[in-house]
Amino acid sequence: MNTAPSSPPSASRIFRRDITLARLAEIHRDTVVGLLGIEFTAIGDGTLSARMPVDRRTVQPAGILHGGASVTLAETLGSCAAWLTLDDSQQAVGLDINANHLRAMREGWVHGNCRAVHIGRSTQVWQIEIDDGHGRPVCTSRLTMAVVPARSPAPPA
Repeated sequence: MNTAPSSPPSASRIFRRDITLARLAEIHRDTVVGLLGIEFTAIGDGTLSARMPVDRRTVQPAGILHGGASVTLAETLGSCAAWLTLDDSQQAVGLDINANHLRAMREGWVHGNCRAVHIGRSTQVWQIEIDDGHGRPVCTSRLTMAVVPARSPAPPA
C-alpha cells in the first residue's frame, strides 16, 4: 500500500472553463473593459492577468491614473476569474471590493494579476495586485463574489 502523502490538486484545476485570451477580448469588446483599453494578457494556473493603458481614458483631471479605473481593472480580473471557476448553472456577482492606491501613474501601462484567496460554494475571494510593469505596486485590491444560480448562461461581466 502506498502511504506517501498525495500532492494537493493543481491550482489550475479551479478553472473549469476552457477559454482563450482572444475570446475574453471578444466577450468584452463593447463594454467598459473595451472602452478603457483593458487587454487580457495571460490565463495561468489559477491566475488571470490583464493590462490597462494610463491615458486620456483612464486618468483624472490632475493627469494621474483614476482610482476608479484601477478598481475597474481589479473587478474585471476578479469577476472573470470567478466566472472561469463555474459551470453554466452558476454565475458570480460582486459583493464587495476594496482598493488601496499606492502609487500615482501618469503614463504607460498598469498590469494586474488576480489569484484566488478562497473558492467556496457560495462565495469567492480574489486578490488583485496592480503594478507599473516594473514590479512597483500601484494598487492592491480584494474582491468578494457571491456564487448564485445562473438566470441564463452568460459570459463574464
